[in-house]
Amino acid sequence: MLKAITFRIFITFFLGATVLVQASFAQEKSIVVSSTTSTEQSGLFSSILPIFQKQSGVQVKIVAVGTGQALDIGRRGDADVVFVHDKPAEIKFVDDGFATKRYEVMYNDFILIGPKSDPAKIVGGKDIKVAFQKIANAKAPFISRGDKSGTNAAELRYWKDAGLAVNPSMPWYKETGSGMGPALNTASAMNGYILADRGTWLAFKNRGELDILVEGDPNLFNQYGVMLVNPAKYPQVKKVEGQAFIDWLISKSGQDAIAAFKIGGQQLFFPNAKN
Repeated sequence: MLKAITFRIFITFFLGATVLVQASFAQEKSIVVSSTTSTEQSGLFSSILPIFQKQSGVQVKIVAVGTGQALDIGRRGDADVVFVHDKPAEIKFVDDGFATKRYEVMYNDFILIGPKSDPAKIVGGKDIKVAFQKIANAKAPFISRGDKSGTNAAELRYWKDAGLAVNPSMPWYKETGSGMGPALNTASAMNGYILADRGTWLAFKNRGELDILVEGDPNLFNQYGVMLVNPAKYPQVKKVEGQAFIDWLISKSGQDAIAAFKIGGQQLFFPNAKN
């Protein structure tokens, strides 16, 4: 008799616990955002996501990879939202039906970092094309992310604009296949040149002998965009919660949160959503 009662009590407890767990799970709202490493490694998400989560009750899980990989995650339907910085690739993402709309959110700029000794003699320049030509002529060490990120895509455009074809077989050109932070660490260790987004650079601590050598060229403008992965193509996409995140990013509250994020008194990203 005791065994039967114990069994029944156990079943009741087990079912009750299951109901409680399921209820708790059902109440949790969350989305997956695949995003570029610069938004994560700069500290932007750590600053703004708690504000959104408090206002909406939606938890945001970030997958921080290069822009190319972030878009690939969206193409597989493994993210609800994609937040990246390669406008041509983003437009193609929409045109191919993986999203229905692209929203501009914010911008910063790319900068050309290099050793203070500056063997290519580019310091103070304002023309990224000329700077790349001088680096190639000097065969000075150049560190490329080589990861199909937005920064890598921009870098390759600048080499093309400079009339140069680069590849890893060149002794002075090194691809790391890594995010912005690890690539900057490599540049610091090698005293090499590297293209970086300003946000990650400002948050980067292991600078060694590196410094900003070229900035201010209008071609270094770096726009960020956000897209909801097409729920018509991928029914598992959390349309309501994902769109809520996008709407918040481009709202006054989200734009103010982005503008308020600073390191050492310097603003890292500049909101420019078109509402």
